Amino acid sequence: MARKCALGLDFGTNSVRALIVDVANGEELGTAVHGYAHGQQGVILDGRDPNLARQHPQDYLDGMERAVHEALEQARGQADFTAESIIGIGIDCTGSTPIPLNADGRPLALTEEFNDDPNAMAWLWKDHTAHAEAAEITELAAKLRPHYLAKCGGGYSSEWYWSKLLHCKRVAPRVFAAAHTWAEHTDWMPAVLTGTEHPSKLQRGICAAGHKAMFNPGWGGYPDAEFLSALDPELARVRATLPDRAANVSQAAGGLTAEWAMRLGLPAGTPVAIGAFDAHLGAVGSGIEPGVLVKIIGTSTCDMMVAPLSGDQRDIPGLCGIVPESILPGHFGFEAGQSAVGDIFNWFVNQIEPGGKAVGSHEELTRLAETLRPGESGLLTLDWHNGNRTILIDQRLTGLTLGLTLATTPYEIYRSLIEATAFGARVIMERFEEYDCKVERVVNCGGISAKNPLVMQIYADVMGRPLEISRSAQTCALGAAMCGAVVAGQEAGGHADFAAAARAMTGVQPRKFTPIAENQRVYDRLYTLYRQVHDAFGVKGRQESLHNVMKDLLAIRDEMRAK
Repeated sequence: MARKCALGLDFGTNSVRALIVDVANGEELGTAVHGYAHGQQGVILDGRDPNLARQHPQDYLDGMERAVHEALEQARGQADFTAESIIGIGIDCTGSTPIPLNADGRPLALTEEFNDDPNAMAWLWKDHTAHAEAAEITELAAKLRPHYLAKCGGGYSSEWYWSKLLHCKRVAPRVFAAAHTWAEHTDWMPAVLTGTEHPSKLQRGICAAGHKAMFNPGWGGYPDAEFLSALDPELARVRATLPDRAANVSQAAGGLTAEWAMRLGLPAGTPVAIGAFDAHLGAVGSGIEPGVLVKIIGTSTCDMMVAPLSGDQRDIPGLCGIVPESILPGHFGFEAGQSAVGDIFNWFVNQIEPGGKAVGSHEELTRLAETLRPGESGLLTLDWHNGNRTILIDQRLTGLTLGLTLATTPYEIYRSLIEATAFGARVIMERFEEYDCKVERVVNCGGISAKNPLVMQIYADVMGRPLEISRSAQTCALGAAMCGAVVAGQEAGGHADFAAAARAMTGVQPRKFTPIAENQRVYDRLYTLYRQVHDAFGVKGRQESLHNVMKDLLAIRDEMRAK
């Protein structure tokens, strides 16, 4: 019998990945990655504004086509595989990455008039140009619609949908006027493949709508026109183009069109699932269920949990959203995360270049950092080099390292940066547990978790929990493929639901990182200092003295060096 497989398309920050997976056992038969052609590693930047980050939609189409063909070619070398083995397609994308569309649903950047205008392109998730608009939205919602803020952690972010639209209206009114509507990349991509790009047909996924655009079924969908008009009447115009309902990833956006079937080399009519964000489907690919915290560790992190819809769930301040069915159908989805992790390590290696290229590589700095005991460097760092996503929701915060002396080495700083991201991870975990989301297991995925044992051990020691690593090295694409398997259904050889898909297609690696008791005791002391500095700089109105911090760091340093 021919295999039954699903295709997962993972549109990341720098590239698109295609993954072909056997739905019966999770075996990965073919994979390919293609980088985006425009900008620097696929990101259009502006040297005058470090907050700007855009992408050209044409890169998504070209990269997808090439990646799918290469993945298919690789899979054809496996027994019993043909293109007809693909029974379903799933898609994940970064977000919030909204794209301005014309009245036909075509991205403005794909028209001759706006082809070279960054404001007409996709506003990438890491674009923070709208920080002032985010603060304005937060302030107005606190006065007029506090329940909006309660579902997104108490503050609206510059990374999110309405902030970016409002900023575009102010800095590029011609682009905004030409846009009939705006669609998240994760909504536009399935629409392209299924021929449903027209605004009257384009379906919106609950994942993007709920976590980034203040959508909630409890108040009728997106924010009401009165609230949006108070920000700018033109936002209400866009609101009128948006539906009052949103779909989850167990639903199909439609079938693959004949045109795209020919371009990709796949069967026409293959069901394409509603899209979701990469991190959320990374959680699905890691086998998320109640009690499991999934950490997707890459350039940034996302921390995901779920809880049954039948439960009495409290709002959780500082989270990026509590959204029904945004990760798993039948469950609330919780999203938290850090605005930079791998990006911080890359900044130090590539921008600061400590000691030059040879001495300052990730590999060499990691090797030397491994020789240090916890606390031995005498350093403490705040991991806010790209702002704080959770639990402070403040993109105007910046990084900080305390304890520097004339004897401080690059590898001591490098280890301190790792420890800082681990402390930030612990803050998030403790916030979940503070609001009755008990963390029974921690499963990690993403490139860093699989490639850097030092990071994983430090995280285990700081968080005080055993850490597992997802079996797949490409869990976001795997989660997308699982969506394809579910929308295909049992009759086509797929799965009835995500629980069945997870049993068949997911797993963890044999190696587990367990806390080292001695390290954990030292990190508990350092974490107390981290929280003191975290709250002093990050929590409005705090008057806490930091007089003890440097001296306590030196005391811990001297104690550890004496050992």
